[in-house]
Amino acid sequence: MAAVTRLLRPNLRNKNKKVFVFRSITSNLTREESEQENEFRVLNLRSVQQRDAKKRQYKKADVPPPRTHKMATDQDWSAVWPAPRSFHPASVPLPIRQGYAEKGSAPSKFANAELMKIPNFLHLTPPTVKQHCEALKKFCNPWPKGLETAEKWKNHFPIDIVTTDYCQASPTIRNPEARRVKLSIKLSDLKFDAHAKDKFLRLVGEHYNRDTDLVTIVTDRCPLRKQNYDYAMYLLTACYHESFTTESWEATKSEADMEYYHYDRNKSKESVEAIINWGRTPATANDKLKATNGFISSLEQLINEGENEYNLNKYKEEVIKMLNIGGKVK
Repeated sequence: MAAVTRLLRPNLRNKNKKVFVFRSITSNLTREESEQENEFRVLNLRSVQQRDAKKRQYKKADVPPPRTHKMATDQDWSAVWPAPRSFHPASVPLPIRQGYAEKGSAPSKFANAELMKIPNFLHLTPPTVKQHCEALKKFCNPWPKGLETAEKWKNHFPIDIVTTDYCQASPTIRNPEARRVKLSIKLSDLKFDAHAKDKFLRLVGEHYNRDTDLVTIVTDRCPLRKQNYDYAMYLLTACYHESFTTESWEATKSEADMEYYHYDRNKSKESVEAIINWGRTPATANDKLKATNGFISSLEQLINEGENEYNLNKYKEEVIKMLNIGGKVK
């Protein structure tokens, strides 16, 4: 028995050690499992080590003070704002405000989108325009002689062209109304005979104003201003040359077919000359007395324009002068 005990003693000792080691491992595992159960597990689909992302630190740039604080009162403005550009608050030494605020005054010029989105004319100040004119003067011809006054301009350039340019706050600077062209000319500046004048007035119709003696043509059919200008000049030229055209059927017109009263082509001419030459026996037709020009014009005006106070008084005065009737007209 003693020998058996000696042989089994080392094995028993090793067995106890193994049990002791196993118990220590199991106790460590149970402790780690309990800690893992208390922690929130994260599912990592990629085997990437998690690192704490450091917050990026932004460094503010050193902004210099506005340029207006360093501007001199006598500084050349054309050097500051030489060409068209958007509004810049640090370059304009003016307390400009624009916009709407429910309370208080309008927003100032700094960070003001209303001032930046509209066109400005800060590059067209009077001194800058004067500098531009001085620079362009060497490319210009001297003012022509004979055009010193507006009356002389009208004599050489009787046609007036009126166009309109628009300045607006919109995505495009083009305005469809800018294509409109207005042409005006006085009827007295055009050379007509009696037939051509009557035909021209019938062609233009309501575009002629008898009070101002102006013929006005407005064109806006074409998309471009240049096209409308060419179209207006074409209309004026076509009406002017067409008025001198005499059709074959116009020679056969009788007195009843006339559109207006004409003294020389009316029977009233014979009646007036018979009254003036009453009791006289002229030897030839040239010796007969004829109506005065004032009487003829007043009679044509009275019949063509209609009866009114002015036309009746004018006709009355011309009849008294022609018949040499004494007394004052009341």
